[in-house]
Amino acid sequence: MSGASTSGAQRDRGDETQKMAVMNAWLDQVCAELDVDRAVLDANTMPLLQLINHVAHGPSRPGAPVTAFLVGLAGAGASTDPAEQARAVGERIAAVERLVAAWDPSSVAAE
Repeated sequence: MSGASTSGAQRDRGDETQKMAVMNAWLDQVCAELDVDRAVLDANTMPLLQLINHVAHGPSRPGAPVTAFLVGLAGAGASTDPAEQARAVGERIAAVERLVAAWDPSSVAAE
């Protein structure tokens, strides 16, 4: 074995670091294009990604990105002040996380 070999965990961290760098470069461009204050996104990125994961693995995989859109839409409509928008988005994420935790798939009628 070569001394230059990298463990799987180290490779995964490197891959994850690269994925996050690409995501952030992309989101910088999207924020600029849509005239969104990046600070609003930065304040909520990890909780939003966690929410998307919880929705995708709970109530609805295809509903996860639409849920994120609704959270952002509701939060952005709360104010024109970026700090207030960031707070409002965080509150909406918490509210939807409570919905996910209480979700009962048996309450959905089969068609």
